[in-house]
Amino acid sequence: MKIDNIKISPNENEKEVFSIALKKSRLKSSQVKTFKILKKSIDARDKTNVKIIYSVEISKEEDKPIEVKLPKVETRKRVGIVGFGPCGIFCALYLARAGIKPIVFERGKKVDERQKSVNKFVIDKILDENSNIQFGEGGAGTFSDGKLNTGVSSPLIKLVLKDFVNFGAPKEIEYNAKPHIGSDNLPKVVKAMREEIERLGGEIYFNSKVEDFTVKNGKVVSVKTASGEVEVDDLVIAVGHSARDTFYLLRDKGVPMERKQFAMGLRIEHLRHDINVCQYGEKYAEILPSADYKLSSRKGERGVFTFCMCPGGFVMPSASEEGGVVTNGMSCFARDGENSNSALLCEIYPEDFLDGVLGGVELQRELERKAFTLGGGNYSAPVQTLKDFYSGGVKTPFTRVKPTYSAGFTPFDLNNLLPKFMLDNLKLGINDMANKIKCFNLGDSVLTGVETRSSSPVRIIRNENGVSSFADNLYPAGEGCGYAGGITSAAVDGIKTAIKITEKYTGIKIEY
Repeated sequence: MKIDNIKISPNENEKEVFSIALKKSRLKSSQVKTFKILKKSIDARDKTNVKIIYSVEISKEEDKPIEVKLPKVETRKRVGIVGFGPCGIFCALYLARAGIKPIVFERGKKVDERQKSVNKFVIDKILDENSNIQFGEGGAGTFSDGKLNTGVSSPLIKLVLKDFVNFGAPKEIEYNAKPHIGSDNLPKVVKAMREEIERLGGEIYFNSKVEDFTVKNGKVVSVKTASGEVEVDDLVIAVGHSARDTFYLLRDKGVPMERKQFAMGLRIEHLRHDINVCQYGEKYAEILPSADYKLSSRKGERGVFTFCMCPGGFVMPSASEEGGVVTNGMSCFARDGENSNSALLCEIYPEDFLDGVLGGVELQRELERKAFTLGGGNYSAPVQTLKDFYSGGVKTPFTRVKPTYSAGFTPFDLNNLLPKFMLDNLKLGINDMANKIKCFNLGDSVLTGVETRSSSPVRIIRNENGVSSFADNLYPAGEGCGYAGGITSAAVDGIKTAIKITEKYTGIKIEY
C-alpha cells in the first residue's frame, strides 16, 4: 500500500512517519513485512509552518527487488567503452552482469590518484590535462556534489539509485526529492563499482586516452591508445562533455554529428545562511538541511537559469586544458560550507557559434582563455561582487560573502569577460530571480568566471538502436555525445546502451 502526503514538522522524529503510516494502513506493527520511504521533500511555502512531506509504502508482503533481468550471454565478444564516468561505469557494469566482458579505456587516473592530481593543480597550479576535475575515474560528477536529480523520466532511475546504495552511497538517495551522494562519498562508491566490474571479468585501463580507432567493412575493429592497439567487437563512446579531442577525432573520422544548444555564464555565491532564511524562514534556517534552489527567467531575449546548485559548497577550479579557467561547484554530503553556489547560465544557440560543427567548443575555449588571462595567467579566476557587476568596475571589497574558488582569484570587472548579449540577459535574469528568492541579488554576492562546461555543445548522431550510421557497432552514449545532462541521466543511458548490445547478442528483448 502506498500512502502519500504524510506530514511532520522539522522538530519531530522521523519515526513518527511509521506510526502515521501504521494508523492509515490499519495494520498492526507485527504484520508489516515491508516499510520504505518512497519520497521525502520539504514544503516551505508557509515559512511559519514548514512541513516535511513523505510518501511511503507499507505492506504485509515482502518487498520485491527492483531489477532488470539480463539473459546470460555465452560469448567471447569484447565491447570497448571509451570513458569511465557514469555512462561508462553503468554500461560496463550491466554488460559484465550479462556475461559480456567489457574493456574500458579511461584517459585519467584511478580516483585516489586523481585526487592527488586535483590537489596538485589547486596548490601548485600544475594541470594534468588527462587527470583533473573533468577526467578520471568517476567522471566530472565525482567532484561536483554527486547530484542525482534529473528531468529524465525512466524506470531505470530506481535501478541507478539502488546500485549506488548497494555500492556504498547513503540510503536516503533512494527517496530524497533532490538526492545527492556528496563528493566525499563518491570516490568510495566509484571504486566499489570498478572492483565489481573487474570481479565479473571486465578490464579497465586507466591512463589510456583513445587516440584513434580502425574501421573495416563498416565496423570498428580496434582501438589505439599510447600503449598499443586493442581489438574490439563493439565500441561505446561514453565520454563526458569536456572530451574535446575525442569530438575532433570523431569529426575527422567522418562520424555524423551536429551542433546543439548549450549554456554558459558565471558562478554565483551567497551565504548559505541567507539562502536558508529565504527558502525556509528564520525559524527553520538552521534546523533543516542546507537549502537549494532551481531558478529560471525569460525576462530577456534568452533563457537564464541556475544549474548544479551546491548548498554549503565551494567553487572548484575545473580546467582540463592548459591556459583556460573553468568553474564548477562542489559540496560534501553534509553541505555545511559557509557559502552556497550555483552556475548562472545564459542559453547559447547554434547560430552564435563560429563556423563548423565544433564551433561551440571553440566558443567555450575563447571564454576560458580570456578568463585565464584576466585572472592573471596562473589559473586564478576573475571575481566580482554583484553590486560592481551591475555598476561596472571593481570598487566593492568582499565582506560577508568571500570567494571560495580554491586556486586563487583576482578582482576584475566581469563585464569585460562575457559577450554583451550574455551580460544583458544575466543581469535581467538575476533581478527576476530575486522575485522568487529575495536575497538572490544582494550586492555582496560573489560572481566567478567562467562557467562553460554545463553540457556538451555537440551531439553524436545515433539511430533508434543507439548506433551511429558511421559503423554498425559504434554506440554514442551519455553526456558528451549529447544524450544526457548529469549523473543519473548519463547512467540511465549507459544501462540502455548495455541492454541494446545484450539484445543484439542474444536476440532476446529485455523488458524494464
